[in-house]
Amino acid sequence: MPVYNAPTKDMQFILHDVLKVSQSDIPGYDELEAEFTGAVLEEAGKVATNVLHPLNVVGDTEGCRLENGIVYTPTGFKDAFEQMKEGGWTGLDMPEEYGGQNMPYVMGTAVGEMFSGSNQAFTMYQGLTHGAASAILAHGSDAQKNRYLPNMVSCEWTGTMNLTEPHCGTDLGLMRTKAEPQGDGSYKISGQKIFISAGDHDMADNIIHLVLAKIPGGPEGIKGVSLFIVPKFIVNEDGSLGERNGVSVGKIEEKMGIHGNSTCVMNYDEATGWLLGEEHKGMRAMFTMMNEARLGVGMQGLSQAEAAYQNAVEYAKDRLQGRDVTGAKNPDGPADPLIVHPDIRRNLMDQKSFTEGARAFILWGATMIDKAHRSDDKDADGLISLLTPVIKGFLTDEGYDMTVQAQQVYGGHGYIEEWGMSQYTRDARIAMIYEGANGVQALDLVGRKLAQDGGKHVMAFFEMVKSFCKENGGQNEAYDKAFIEPLKAASKDLQAAGMYFMQEGMKNPNNALSGSYDFMHMFGHVCLGLMWAQMAKAARDALDGGASDKEFYETKINTGRFYMARRLPATAMHLARIQTGADTVMALDAASF
Repeated sequence: MPVYNAPTKDMQFILHDVLKVSQSDIPGYDELEAEFTGAVLEEAGKVATNVLHPLNVVGDTEGCRLENGIVYTPTGFKDAFEQMKEGGWTGLDMPEEYGGQNMPYVMGTAVGEMFSGSNQAFTMYQGLTHGAASAILAHGSDAQKNRYLPNMVSCEWTGTMNLTEPHCGTDLGLMRTKAEPQGDGSYKISGQKIFISAGDHDMADNIIHLVLAKIPGGPEGIKGVSLFIVPKFIVNEDGSLGERNGVSVGKIEEKMGIHGNSTCVMNYDEATGWLLGEEHKGMRAMFTMMNEARLGVGMQGLSQAEAAYQNAVEYAKDRLQGRDVTGAKNPDGPADPLIVHPDIRRNLMDQKSFTEGARAFILWGATMIDKAHRSDDKDADGLISLLTPVIKGFLTDEGYDMTVQAQQVYGGHGYIEEWGMSQYTRDARIAMIYEGANGVQALDLVGRKLAQDGGKHVMAFFEMVKSFCKENGGQNEAYDKAFIEPLKAASKDLQAAGMYFMQEGMKNPNNALSGSYDFMHMFGHVCLGLMWAQMAKAARDALDGGASDKEFYETKINTGRFYMARRLPATAMHLARIQTGADTVMALDAASF
């Protein structure tokens, strides 16, 4: 059975050595002292390792089942959910007035990685609830907040988001679900939604569905979409649960992975719903949930890669295969362990350098969300808006690839279910698709985010990289060569790609759109390069200061050197692809494929 060990030490390093959270002027960050964050992460790690991880394979093998209109979750899920609620983990970063603990989002993100890494399918139940609650918190009336949020924050009630329909996914303007006004402030919702994660289950007393639908007579297309609160059970004025609403489960989807999560077809048959936010402004309200969800999905890419990597390392150290070409390392045994071989090391270093860089990127992004929300910082909001498609798209693409590489370390055993490695690959695969497929993320990045606010935020990013290199270069020759120079080169590649889009995209938009996927990956590499340069500096400072855990910091620097030397140069390849334009991409007629 696979193992899972919560990476609390690395999280503490990022939070305190790199991001220096307790020194930040973000409201609430002064409480994030190392002793406090360490205690929270340590307890969350115990839950992840001891409660959630043992259920990961159970959820995968049992799945969910629909019987007589009731969805049953896998064995042990319900008890584990009760433990999550009792521990207050479901409302960690939600407002105290609704029963949350009001911790910064960055803490919820760190804890979320451990929960997702130990059991992604299980963690989605509370993750989707968090997103739905955030949308109600941002766009709901006081009455709606008071009616729904206390029970959603505690996860006595859970939440969902209902967008996709059988005939439309990304193009939501094509949706057919209707919302007929009733004259008393309510609406009758009718239609079918598919791929609804946590759509129904036996772990909560009520499920609060957020449903996109069109009010008859509204504008055509996406401009006519509104968002509605549609509870499974009607909530009475006194807060008690009333009659069953007109919403039911058509079936549970048979999926490649995340079997422990009930992905449902939801049928709405004149279900009673209430408008959330304004009429015909549903996408604005839903994007509150979707943007949070996209960061959470990026974190899923990291979490599955981390879990798979941990097991690949253990296997590589234990499995005896072949001899080290430079001389036997296990002379008393029949062979040396896999980990002596350079290609296995290359494989593991790819994984290690990605997961640690991605973790820093995710937590840095979470601090921007805190800065935007807690300090009303528009620049932070603009920067995280720019980086959201990068976090979602790049980290899930790379995260999936790393689970495949971890599987590869096992050879044939990686393909056999009893070793458990295929689950990480299967579970990670969905992260590249849901909450906006990664090709759409790339189009959003190039087509919308680069030009947002006149290009202010991407220019701020470039200036951030430039300032870091200027402030930290020229002090240590080895550091400059290993980190500053590669980061400068990669940033120049990214800027050159942006310039190409400005010049050639005006002539033919396909020149920009054909290179969007490469640009998203290029941007992701530069972000991880910046994270590694910062982490290496923090590690070097710790060593210069006489840190006792010398091995940890030296390992951190060497892992960063690998990323900068072996992974970051991919920006040159992506630039070369982008600069070929659309000609080769669009050369064939549709009939020629």
